[in-house]
Amino acid sequence: MTEHTFDLVVLGGGSGGYAAALRAAELGKTVALVEKDKVGGTCLHRGCIPTKALLHAAEVAETARDASAIGIRATFEGIDPAGVRAYREGIVAKKFKGLEGLVRARGITVVAGEGRLEAGPAVRVGDDLYRGTDVVLATGSYSRSLPGLDIGGRILTSEHALELDEIPSRVVILGGGVIGVEFASVWKSFGVDVTIVEALDHLVPNEDIALSKGLERAFRRRGIASSLGVRFQSASQTSDAVTVTLEDGKTFEADYLLVAVGRGPLTAGLGFEEAGITLDRGFVVTDERLRTDAAGIWAVGDIVPGLQLAHRGFQQGIFVAEEIAGLNPVVIPDAQIPKVTYCSPEVASVGLTEVQAQAAHGADAVVAYEYNLAGNGKSEILGTAGIVKVVRAKDGPVLGVHLLGDRVGELISEGQLVVGWEAHPEDIAPYLHAHPTQSEALGEAFLALAGKPLHAL
Repeated sequence: MTEHTFDLVVLGGGSGGYAAALRAAELGKTVALVEKDKVGGTCLHRGCIPTKALLHAAEVAETARDASAIGIRATFEGIDPAGVRAYREGIVAKKFKGLEGLVRARGITVVAGEGRLEAGPAVRVGDDLYRGTDVVLATGSYSRSLPGLDIGGRILTSEHALELDEIPSRVVILGGGVIGVEFASVWKSFGVDVTIVEALDHLVPNEDIALSKGLERAFRRRGIASSLGVRFQSASQTSDAVTVTLEDGKTFEADYLLVAVGRGPLTAGLGFEEAGITLDRGFVVTDERLRTDAAGIWAVGDIVPGLQLAHRGFQQGIFVAEEIAGLNPVVIPDAQIPKVTYCSPEVASVGLTEVQAQAAHGADAVVAYEYNLAGNGKSEILGTAGIVKVVRAKDGPVLGVHLLGDRVGELISEGQLVVGWEAHPEDIAPYLHAHPTQSEALGEAFLALAGKPLHAL
């Protein structure tokens, strides 16, 4: 056995892990990054980046179909699955090469292999032991299924769906959250007959109800079918089809079933509990500063209860590296982390929903305002419908920003600053937005809540 010593050992090279490694190296720490697959993790290789490449391909397909509506003569001949795959893989390869360069330039030691946590703290990889003054756990997540629903054949997870070499005719998607509605959006743009099955009463059920209802209307207009409020019962498959049965007896038949019921923490069998780590339903229990129960061991990203977002992982990785270095970074609560669902139309939000704000402050102490994108010139040019909804405390700060419409994900950073800095609409109103931009719609909502609307009554 060979023992190696570092200031920091990071187990997992996804968003949270490599962010911790990069920031720690910047701060002068010696760092080992243990990764069994490729640095970049699910987000880069099987999640965020490849799916957003598919969504852009879907947008181009829709643009080509609708080109005549804006006076452009174009012909849409169909989808080339091999061409889309090459485009997607090319983007991932470029981002991976760039990330490898960053890690190498920071002097980080990348250890290829499956690591297992040991008390000390340390990480064992094969016969080698990588001992750190501190260890960061960043092992990520996996695609969940449901009891009795076996993945395989025509029953897919999102990872399998990315690897399909065909455009199906019909798909059923189990789950109306982020992953489900994004794949629904892609497949519909590619000409697939899509049905979403969601046990709860609305799509994207964690969002403000105004966004959920707006997305449901938009999907109906696009021809995406939804079954809401009825639970899944069973699925059976043959060599060429899959049949989905709900608890009310209704059935759907399709070429494939995509199981998109969320992601679970990847912590089993990695020595966590044996090393003194407390787990709750597989998630690593930490304090607000991401310390575990075991001295010198921290956790970041999808294995920590809360939002499972790549940029939350980035933020937590940076936070832990700075905490270890004694910089006392500011804790960012999950409510102040922006969320974006990249379907068409996009859904973006930060802060409290109206219902959450009323629960926290009282119904009479909360004011909400909705601005329709029909009044926004750039949205009209782009041909998108949607809303901007801003929630504020009465005579107080903005508590939540909620957006629905194509490309609105690009606006949510402003919402994050407004919510995070507890700005009042009156503080923001003097700073008008460039014209014509979609950001004006957000500005109009702030103006209205400040009592001086410009393009609204």
